[in-house]
Amino acid sequence: MAIASIVERRVRGHNRLHPPARPGRIPKTPVVLAEGAARRGVTARCRLPPVRRTGRLPMIDDHDYARVVRALPVLRRADPQLVRELREAATLVRLPAGSDVFAEGDRVEAIALLLSGRVRVYKIGESGREITLYRFGLGESCVLTASAILHRRTFPAIATVEQDAEAVLVPADTFRRWVHRFDLWRDFVFDMLAQRLASLLDVLDQVAFRRLDTRLAAWLLTRARGHNPVRVTHQQIAAELGTSREVVSRVLEEFARQGLVRTRRGLVEIVDVAGLQQRAAV
Repeated sequence: MAIASIVERRVRGHNRLHPPARPGRIPKTPVVLAEGAARRGVTARCRLPPVRRTGRLPMIDDHDYARVVRALPVLRRADPQLVRELREAATLVRLPAGSDVFAEGDRVEAIALLLSGRVRVYKIGESGREITLYRFGLGESCVLTASAILHRRTFPAIATVEQDAEAVLVPADTFRRWVHRFDLWRDFVFDMLAQRLASLLDVLDQVAFRRLDTRLAAWLLTRARGHNPVRVTHQQIAAELGTSREVVSRVLEEFARQGLVRTRRGLVEIVDVAGLQQRAAV
């Protein structure tokens, strides 16, 4: 199966990957066991169809291709041959929130270009601690997936859908071929890699050289721009910052004693923005 490595690592009755709802657009395929998950002894299921051409008809029709171009404006300048091959080789899928696109060690057989939603990419250490590497959303893709395809390696992290997503799936062999054949596609891929490398270096700088209290203060200020109080648990903050829940709790208690924040179960409210900005600037 062309995309057997798009998996659900934590199997729940509601937590499965489904094809788009439009009948007849994409055929259903049997539930399969993903190769990477099988090696780890984890039951993993996939309901996504194989990504391959069927007959002479494009798998992406005019209506859906227009949506793809809106999400990926670079395709407005694409060679007609690239457009034709994309419409024939790629397919659309829906990825429900909570499902894992890839787990560490999976063989990468397709790359997803998001038309909607958001995916979080993260690592889990031997101690069980998580750290968020990056997120990608509309018009973006996962650079670790691209790197794994180009170097024919397994996926080195975990990618989990945070918000219900729809994506264009391009088979790995097709993706590699386009990088060699089409300048526009190659530039798109390498620009994406360069931009994400900068964000990964920022994560490394934060973890290696900044104190946790300054990082936590800056993270809270960023999250509170859209909504204050911030709906988040201590464990979720720890996963974002690459530390333990206990350490996050201690720092938040310190912030609370200083009158910077007020905490409740599942909520952190900033009450002194200026004071927290000073802590973030240390």
